[in-house]
Amino acid sequence: MNPISLASGVVPEFGPVETIRAAAFGGFDQVGLWVDPATWTETLTHEARAALADTGLPLLDVEVIWIQPGSDMGLHKKVIDVGAELGAKNVLCVSSEPDMAATAAHLNELCVHAEGSGMRVALEFGIFTEVKNLAMALGVLDQVGHPLRALLIDPIHVDRSLTPVADLAKVPRELLPYAQFCDAPAKRPDPTDFAAIIEDAIDLREQCGEGALPLADMFKALPPGIPLSIELRSKGLRDGFPDPGERAKAVAAATRRWLAGQG
Repeated sequence: MNPISLASGVVPEFGPVETIRAAAFGGFDQVGLWVDPATWTETLTHEARAALADTGLPLLDVEVIWIQPGSDMGLHKKVIDVGAELGAKNVLCVSSEPDMAATAAHLNELCVHAEGSGMRVALEFGIFTEVKNLAMALGVLDQVGHPLRALLIDPIHVDRSLTPVADLAKVPRELLPYAQFCDAPAKRPDPTDFAAIIEDAIDLREQCGEGALPLADMFKALPPGIPLSIELRSKGLRDGFPDPGERAKAVAAATRRWLAGQG
């Protein structure tokens, strides 16, 4: 069965140590952490490193580098530096830079900075960003060309961007070190309503198999055994499971039940 990782977005109210301990309590194989470079401290690095060592959980990714016009690349590189200190395998990036050449240049600079860290620099597409679909993301990554570049696929963004599921199987396998996973309602938000798009992405996701996405087809299009970051942002889960460990446990159980049914 694919290893599963607790994405930081499942427990957004909690810090890195609580996130790590929730992942361990919930039975996840790996964990992901949110790193805000403006507020992250050496103390947090020390505490997170100790929690990772104590639980034995690998750190699948850190997030998020959000590329924007006039981005402070020093802050972006700090996310990579923190991830490297903690042993992360990937750093998640999105872009609100409308110039795709500029986005590619930023990503290339981040890839160069990540050299020797053991990390991949993964670009996520979605209609909430300027890199809105799979074709655009692959076009940017072709411009980057660096061996540490990567693509991050999330089922909700595949669906909301109207990316054909069949196109996932055509993505070069070396670009996919991991993927995100979740389910979602059939109703797509109005692509011109940014507030509705964000609500859909952070409040309305559903447990695997409980929504309406063609999740089995998406799963089959991914490389066998690929690590899955369970990015299940859900107001229902936050309200129903105020304890982070219990929330993580519910998500892990539902995810594994669904995975077990995929043969």
